[in-house]
Amino acid sequence: MAVPGLAVGAAVLLLHVGVVAPYPGGKVTESCQDMVPRHGHTPHPEPVHSIAVSQATFEPGDRLEVTLSGPEFRGFLLEARNAEDLNGPPIGSFTLIDSEASQLLTCADRQGSAVSHTNPHKKTEIKVHWNAPQSAPNHIQFLATVVEKYKTYWVKIPSPVISQPNALPFSTPEATAAPLSTLPPASHLTKSFSASDCGSKKFCVRSPSACDPDKDSACVFLSFTRDGQSVMVELSGPSKGYLSFAFSHDRWMGDDDAYLCVREDQTVRIQPSHLTGRSHPVMDSWDALEEMAWRLEDGVMQCSFRRNITFPGVKNRFDLNTSYYIFLASGAAEEGQIYRHSQQPLITYEKYDVTDHPEDVGGSRAPLLLKAHGSLMLVAWMGTVSVGVIVARFFKPVLSHPLFGEAAWFQVHRTLMLATCALTGIAFVLPFVYRGGWSRRAGCHPYLGCAVMTVAALQPLLAGFRPPLHDPRRYLFNWTHWGMGTAARIIAVAAMFLGMDLPALSFPGPWKTYAMLGFVAWHVGAEVVLEIHAYRLSRKVEILDDTRIQIIEPFTLADAEGRAFKKAVLAVYICGNVTFLIMFLAAIYRL
Repeated sequence: MAVPGLAVGAAVLLLHVGVVAPYPGGKVTESCQDMVPRHGHTPHPEPVHSIAVSQATFEPGDRLEVTLSGPEFRGFLLEARNAEDLNGPPIGSFTLIDSEASQLLTCADRQGSAVSHTNPHKKTEIKVHWNAPQSAPNHIQFLATVVEKYKTYWVKIPSPVISQPNALPFSTPEATAAPLSTLPPASHLTKSFSASDCGSKKFCVRSPSACDPDKDSACVFLSFTRDGQSVMVELSGPSKGYLSFAFSHDRWMGDDDAYLCVREDQTVRIQPSHLTGRSHPVMDSWDALEEMAWRLEDGVMQCSFRRNITFPGVKNRFDLNTSYYIFLASGAAEEGQIYRHSQQPLITYEKYDVTDHPEDVGGSRAPLLLKAHGSLMLVAWMGTVSVGVIVARFFKPVLSHPLFGEAAWFQVHRTLMLATCALTGIAFVLPFVYRGGWSRRAGCHPYLGCAVMTVAALQPLLAGFRPPLHDPRRYLFNWTHWGMGTAARIIAVAAMFLGMDLPALSFPGPWKTYAMLGFVAWHVGAEVVLEIHAYRLSRKVEILDDTRIQIIEPFTLADAEGRAFKKAVLAVYICGNVTFLIMFLAAIYRL
């Protein structure tokens, strides 16, 4: 592409989600057993929705109409359970009445044993048919989970119990329903975290390196302190939405053990989760975390918790006595609902075992291949191409002496242009190697990059068919060569502007825009100075040198004068270009 970066796919956490929650399309099979949405909030205790059944008794093979209704809601999950064992598996199967509003789910390996929503649109009523199995228990009760919005939902709303005709009267057994998931208490931190023990007692990940969350509000800080068979975790950083970190086996998002600190009004919810591909994290039970605490002050969020090093038999919690890449990310949150991070997550340079010897490490928000992509494009389109154009346009008389059989200006121009093509070609391939294909999240940047690559490849091919100097068609080549080169430079500058704001190479601060505008002004200014100088020299003579032809217009013998001035301008121009280039390369190195 044409400069800093394609959007990255490796990172931790979080794609934009719908208003219902992580599953606006109703694929909620992970909630089949406990019927609790993976939202990480406390369900409302008093239901405002109800379930009606078309008949009070049933026999095996009967089809009953079941209606879920109440105030407007967006999502739901409906199941039939043995009324004497509400924690057991779903009973029977459902048949849809309105397939646009509801869909069948396979729970406990039983096809059609549950019904859920198909979209997050508001609805007030859902009707389905329930098919009683031949081995149905004596008493059946329907349960529904209803989601009004992300933080507002009810779990296991019961229907009236329906029974087989000859069954004994139903009596409510003790503890038939599992207790509703509730948010465990979290204490309030009284003081900020400190980096004083990093590398000695704490394993720390910090950005910028050597920053201290107690002194620097911009410090992104994560620490692990081993205490016997458990680890105390501290997470701090500037955020008005959420902070998160994850353990990963590789530098790509997916199958990771993740933890979130999400701001909810004036409190912070601490939530374990796991990732199953490049999708919204799945919220898990809080049972894995202890001693949770949080703090909000001056735009900085801090949270801490303790977790065991190992969790035998627990599927989504990684054992911490193994080496992993560590991801750190932040983003926006609204009413507890998290959204995709706008900036590339910080990823450690290598895998670490946080329970081993304490270390103080850093990370990068930009993958190495994308750093190389941006660096090579900057060298090509801020360095080699700019100098090559200036030399060909204004320094023919100054560099007219032969060099390896050709005029020196031509050898310099050709060498720099071929270097530009080579650098552009290598840089163009790198994002595809890293990404494994086309990035859909990079906006217009990759399209502009393709345009630059196409023109850069066509220019040397066009030069190979250049007509002789005095050929009548030479002026067509001159104009075409100049036009394509100018278009490529303009598109490259636009691509650089867009590339600097992409998540994979997001340059911090507003300086980048002013620096890029300064580079454009610097180049244009140098050309204007040289144009004025050439015009003033041409006024001193009356005879034009018709044997030399510039790309746009003939130049005179007077251009040969003022060589010292032109050399001085070229030297200053190259120094300025190198200065701008070093600024941007240094910024990429620090990412």
